[in-house]
Amino acid sequence: MQLFLLVALTMVAFAANSVLNRWAVGPGHIGAVEFASLRLLAGAVTLALLVLWQRGALVWPGRQGRLAGVFGLSAYLVGFSLAYRGLDAGTGALVLFGMVQVTMFAGAVALREAVPPRRWAGAALALGGLALIAAPGEAGLAVGPLVMMALAGVGWGIYSLAGRGATDALNATAWNFVLALPVVLPLGLVAGIERPDVSGILLAVASGAVTSGLGYALWYGVLPRLGAARAAVAQLSVPIIAAMGGAVLLAEVPGLRFWLAAALVLGGVALASLPQRSLTRR
Repeated sequence: MQLFLLVALTMVAFAANSVLNRWAVGPGHIGAVEFASLRLLAGAVTLALLVLWQRGALVWPGRQGRLAGVFGLSAYLVGFSLAYRGLDAGTGALVLFGMVQVTMFAGAVALREAVPPRRWAGAALALGGLALIAAPGEAGLAVGPLVMMALAGVGWGIYSLAGRGATDALNATAWNFVLALPVVLPLGLVAGIERPDVSGILLAVASGAVTSGLGYALWYGVLPRLGAARAAVAQLSVPIIAAMGGAVLLAEVPGLRFWLAAALVLGGVALASLPQRSLTRR
C-alpha cells in the first residue's frame, strides 16, 4: 500500500507539471520562456540540495551522455512551456508522452537494438493516436503548439536515452539541471522579457521545486522497487491525471477526439512496454 501511494503521488506530480504550466502560461501570468527558466532554476536548486543532503556532495557523473542530456532537457523545458500557450493540459501531456515513447523507440532502432514485433505495433498505435490529435477538423489544434510539444517530447526522449547508463540517476539529474541553466536562461533575453505577475512566478517555482525536483527525487526512490514494466504502466496514468486536473482546475474538458487518441497512444505504449509474459498471462 505504501508503494502504491508513493507511485500515485509521483504520477500526480508529473501530471501537475502540465496543469501548472498551462495555468501560468495560458492566461499570460508569465511568459513561456520565463516560466521554463524559473522552473529550471527552482528545480536545479532543489535537486542540488537533495543530493547534498542525501549524498553529502554533488559528484561529477562523467561526460558520457552529458551533452545530449543537457540539450535534451533544455529542448523539453522550452518546448513544453511554449506549447502550453495553445494546448490544454491533457492534450499537451498526451502529445508529450506519445512523442517520448516514439523517440525512445527510434533510438532503439538507430542503436540497432533488438526490437520485437509488438514494439513496432505499439509504436504504430502511438503514432496513430498522435496523428488523430494533429488531424485538421472542427476539433483540430494549432500546428505551432503541437510542434513545440513534439519538440519537447523528442527532447525528453533524448534525455531519457542519454541517462540510461547513469549509476546515480538523482545526482545525474541534478547536474543536468544545473548545466542546462546557461542554455535556457539566455533564451529569455533573446525572446524579450515579459513581466510576470506573482501567480506566474509562484506557479513556475512550484513546478520546478515541487512537481519537478521533489517529483523526480520521489520517482528515483520508488523506481528500483517497481521494475521496468510496472514503471511503464504507472506512467500511462499521467496524461489522464493531467486531463482530469485541467478539467477541474482550468475548465478544460477533453472531447471525444482526446479520449480516442488517448486509447491509441496509451494502448500502444502498454503494448510496447509490457513484457511478453505479462501480455499472455491468464
